[in-house]
Amino acid sequence: MRISGGVARGVPLVVPKGDAVRPATDGLRQAVFSSLAARLPDARFADLFAGSGAYGLEALSRGAAGGEWVERNARAARCLRQNLAAVCKSLGRDGRDLAVHEMDVISWQPLAGAEPDLVFIDPPYESIADLAPKLFARLTGLLRTRPDALVVFELPGEIVLEPPGWTCVKRLGKGAHQPTAAFFSPTPAAP
Repeated sequence: MRISGGVARGVPLVVPKGDAVRPATDGLRQAVFSSLAARLPDARFADLFAGSGAYGLEALSRGAAGGEWVERNARAARCLRQNLAAVCKSLGRDGRDLAVHEMDVISWQPLAGAEPDLVFIDPPYESIADLAPKLFARLTGLLRTRPDALVVFELPGEIVLEPPGWTCVKRLGKGAHQPTAAFFSPTPAAP
């Protein structure tokens, strides 16, 4: 697995052995970032259930200003930190403005004044039914100062999410039983 675009294109990513993570496929990541190209320059991101950190690292390589990764699994977080160091070296940046949080996603708070413009969510598929309502409810509060925020949620093609207060504006992927990415934006308040 490698960074597929931007300045750090080609940098290999370390993934923990075993089933600690299920990395996003290169094809799906490329489709997501092709769709996000205009939004990436200077954006801040959060990569939740980060695993190897591929979504956030790809955003960084393609011009995002900075962001945060949240990963509970210690082994995956170690790989993520290693990947972050490699990408930062390729980008010629020190990474002091980037943060890796080894914690549960529901407990995460963005750094003060650094609420994300983009949120990448790639949870264990078996937990989506339970987690999605909690995550979207939490993001509604966390992103209230970001009405143009976009949430990119990776999920199997057969699952449809309709979180209150959010609208699915795009879906990428090959359909049922395949990984897809759903793009959600906050539903505008009625006048």
